[in-house]
Amino acid sequence: MGSLRFIFGFFVFLWSAMSFAQEEETILWHPKQRLSWSNFKAEPVEGSKVAATTASGLSYQFSTTEEGGKYELDYTISTYFYPDRSWYQPKICDEVILSHEQLHFDISELFGRKMRKIMDTTTFTKNVKAEVKAIYRQINKELAEFQQLYDQETNYSRNIEQQLSWNQKIKDALRN
Repeated sequence: MGSLRFIFGFFVFLWSAMSFAQEEETILWHPKQRLSWSNFKAEPVEGSKVAATTASGLSYQFSTTEEGGKYELDYTISTYFYPDRSWYQPKICDEVILSHEQLHFDISELFGRKMRKIMDTTTFTKNVKAEVKAIYRQINKELAEFQQLYDQETNYSRNIEQQLSWNQKIKDALRN
């Protein structure tokens, strides 16, 4: 694998409750849900040096009630994988690359959890819609930066030692 010069892609799809496409196939993140190559349904980009692309992201929905000047939120934050936007090149992909792609999905879930924690501890005002949107944007910015760091440190799965280290790091983070 050391001689392969392929780039692995990852896309964060930013979906708000208003723009979430219900007809698009999705896989909801679950601790026992592991991706397989059959989940990657998009056609590879012809001539691309990218071996695989994982499309995953966060969506949120919320409602709010106001009582005595206090705003309470009832919300749902979900982490999704998008099969029809994710693809791979079968001739060059293996289980190491699949585990790399799975971790992109798992990292998205970590940031979903981070958003839930922020939502739980934030005191919202009458500007709740803008405040939630700002939290969402910040989380997605941090998520994209973290995904880039992951790709850099693992050299897109080619650095096996770093890949194994990240696998354990993310597994531990999800357990906590």
